[in-house]
Amino acid sequence: MKKFMVTAACLTLAAGVVYARQLNKEQKRLEECGVVMQEVLNIPDNIPHDLLEKAECVIVIPSVKKLAFGVGADYGRGAMVCRTGQHFRGPWGAPAMYALEGASVGFQIGGEATDLILLVMNDSGMNSILSSKVKLGGDASVAAGPLGRDASAATDAWMKAEILSYSRSRGVFAGISLEGSTIRPDDDASADVYGHPMKASEIVRGEHTGVPETGRHLVKVLDKSAPRNESEHAASNSR
Repeated sequence: MKKFMVTAACLTLAAGVVYARQLNKEQKRLEECGVVMQEVLNIPDNIPHDLLEKAECVIVIPSVKKLAFGVGADYGRGAMVCRTGQHFRGPWGAPAMYALEGASVGFQIGGEATDLILLVMNDSGMNSILSSKVKLGGDASVAAGPLGRDASAATDAWMKAEILSYSRSRGVFAGISLEGSTIRPDDDASADVYGHPMKASEIVRGEHTGVPETGRHLVKVLDKSAPRNESEHAASNSR
């Protein structure tokens, strides 16, 4: 009996090791997106809850790094999750992979990486990002997001922005401007996650796209924190 239990334990451990080895870098990156989102929401002065409730999509880009030391350009990859349903009032859907390039996001010294979170606040911002590469501050308006659970979301800057952006580096979490950066669907990375070619629009708008195992943590965190779209725009469309 003892020998059987030891053998079973070894097989279980081996199965876990095999699973870990089978994950490609994009699947691991997607898992990291869930960890980053969870950690950010555990920060006392994090993203205001009312803003997260009104967001149609959330983009998480972990470990954005400089392309070269002393050069104000950054590059990062991550994932976007959007709400499901015709008017984006449903639960959070399957993640599509995304890439960010462009201007410096700050807070980086000696090659330290920065985590980014972007809230896409309306249809215009979402449609722009779904379709092609967009320049933030040009093709889509962007603003540094406010902090704190009780922060008011009723200011012109925040209400007019299509995208609100945040960064975390060396334990510091803050709203940050990403004007001049570009963001685009990373369809090659999505193919690596899902095991076959899929465009971002297919993933986000697809009614039957299942959430991959490596994306479940990210979706679960969002569902727990902001299960419904509480924006006035979404409420009026549902009537």
